[in-house]
Amino acid sequence: MFADDVLYEFIHSELVNYVTNKKNEDENSKTGDLSPLEYAGFITGFRIIERLTKDWPRFQNELETVKFICTDFWSSVYKKQIDNLRTNHQGVYVLQDNSFRFLNKISGSKQYLEHAPKYVSFTCGLLRGALANLGINCLVTAEIQPMPCCKFHIQVHKGKKIE
Repeated sequence: MFADDVLYEFIHSELVNYVTNKKNEDENSKTGDLSPLEYAGFITGFRIIERLTKDWPRFQNELETVKFICTDFWSSVYKKQIDNLRTNHQGVYVLQDNSFRFLNKISGSKQYLEHAPKYVSFTCGLLRGALANLGINCLVTAEIQPMPCCKFHIQVHKGKKIE
């Protein structure tokens, strides 16, 4: 593991702790509200994709864009490609990472499963921000399989393309 990988994991962990502790301190906040983590991921993904695609031609279609996310984008962020991509060809894509980086160090027992969404919401935002910058308006959710496996569901909003 490289030094920048350790720093990325550390800052992600601290961001999760900060948002979680801040929510616990605020009496008016909803427990389990992870929108600040998702928003931080959105901004980050939006900026990363801007730099990553500056020398690329425009993508021809939605599937080509999602394939780019699974290979080049995921490799630049997580140092590996996505393990599996599935689609129903109607705007729903499922990206599967069999050993998701932020779930690797969490025990697979059921008692820790309730904490897992905290560690994937940043990445949901990261994907949504990257796709938004590429002109695809979508909703990204995560499904945690037996840990550390995670599936990211991307549902594209048709007719609401961002230009």
